[in-house]
Amino acid sequence: MLSEGTIIALATPQGIGAIGVIRLSGPLSFEKTSVFFYPKSNKRWEDIQSNTTVLGSFVVNKQLIDEVLITRFNNPNSYTGEDVVEIACHGSSYIQQKIISSYIALGIQPAKAGEFTLRAYLNKKMDLSQAEAVSDIIASESKASHEIAIKQMRGGFSKKMEALRKQLIKFKALIELELDFIEEDVSFANKKELKNLLFELHKEIYNLKNSFAYGNVIKNGVPVTIAGKPNAGKSSLLNALFMEEKAIVSKLPGTTRDTIEDTLIIEGILFRFIDTAGLRETDDVIEAIGVQKARDKVTQATLLIYLYERTSDPKELALELKSLYHPGLKIILVENKIDQYADGFNQEFNEKITFTIQKEFKSQSLGISTLKNESIDLLKNELVHVIKRMGNQNDVIVNNTRHFYALTEALIAIESITKGLENNLPGDLLSIELKEAIYHIGTITGEIDTDHDILGSIFGQFCIGK
Repeated sequence: MLSEGTIIALATPQGIGAIGVIRLSGPLSFEKTSVFFYPKSNKRWEDIQSNTTVLGSFVVNKQLIDEVLITRFNNPNSYTGEDVVEIACHGSSYIQQKIISSYIALGIQPAKAGEFTLRAYLNKKMDLSQAEAVSDIIASESKASHEIAIKQMRGGFSKKMEALRKQLIKFKALIELELDFIEEDVSFANKKELKNLLFELHKEIYNLKNSFAYGNVIKNGVPVTIAGKPNAGKSSLLNALFMEEKAIVSKLPGTTRDTIEDTLIIEGILFRFIDTAGLRETDDVIEAIGVQKARDKVTQATLLIYLYERTSDPKELALELKSLYHPGLKIILVENKIDQYADGFNQEFNEKITFTIQKEFKSQSLGISTLKNESIDLLKNELVHVIKRMGNQNDVIVNNTRHFYALTEALIAIESITKGLENNLPGDLLSIELKEAIYHIGTITGEIDTDHDILGSIFGQFCIGK
């Protein structure tokens, strides 16, 4: 997917805006720019220093196209590690296309998706996981997802992976050294130390792998399903959370027949709320479809807000929750309409429910009034706390599916090595499993001969110009 020579692309979004930025990278960037650019200072292009921005005229065939700001970056001190030019022009689509087409007429190639960052990776300006983090930063929709991507781009995850990989390589070297001296019956590897090392590696990789549940929902938004019986106040809760009329509210049961979805950022975390039809048996074909959709949305959710009223049957409610539960689902039990009672939230009634279901799963509980807008902020705080607890205070969070599967495979290999040591497996077989673990860790940062199909898949998801 890599173009040879020099490439060009618009680095800002398509459309009309105040400014647009065009980026070039490659050996002809400076030479071809000097054809079109006339600095206001009358400096020659050759005299412009690296990392310097200069005002001037962009002229094609003696016609002034625009007054532009051009920044020069000499290799290797640029984003791609090559000679780079960035042109800031006015945001007119005509101006942008005229500048780009003028370079293309001189033999410059249009960049492919993600090609600038691919060149940065190939020129060792960043490793593969850092390159992927660039895409995550561009796509980040919340403070939390931005923070994870920034940490990864700055190399926190890469350093962790490289430390793990070096330990495995050292382990493998000791095993293979023994194989070279097998006839002399010489032992270089202390088996107890190796077992301790494997234990630490397993714990480290296991924690990283498990952080994906948190990292993935932070990256893509936390799916939250609001469920409960008809007229429990689900649509009213959605409206209260967003402080606007998102859903139709009626005293008639079964008003909501389809799912209503919208996103809301709370304390830097993006939540994807889904209001659903009331859960009940019904002969109404359309409502029945809505009820099934509601159940389907719960299976896709990370977090379930289950709304109930004090008049509910605790045993029936507990059975309903058990039917909705799936591994990994976090549940917040919410008693609605507490404004109707002098004592507010009924802790005793709630305990009857949780006592029935506590062996199955843990849940958080609180009371609200959607009518009086009471304790809605308390519910928002609980949503944030539930998700933050998933992070388990890990300093490095995995949010990339490819990394998750690589860690999973590395963990399997580590477990095989541990069993092999316990069963006195020959060194040559241990070495094979070690090679497997090293390979999977290496695929994360690209410290292997990375398959070009993998690179195409990763960088093909980037926008043009990045």
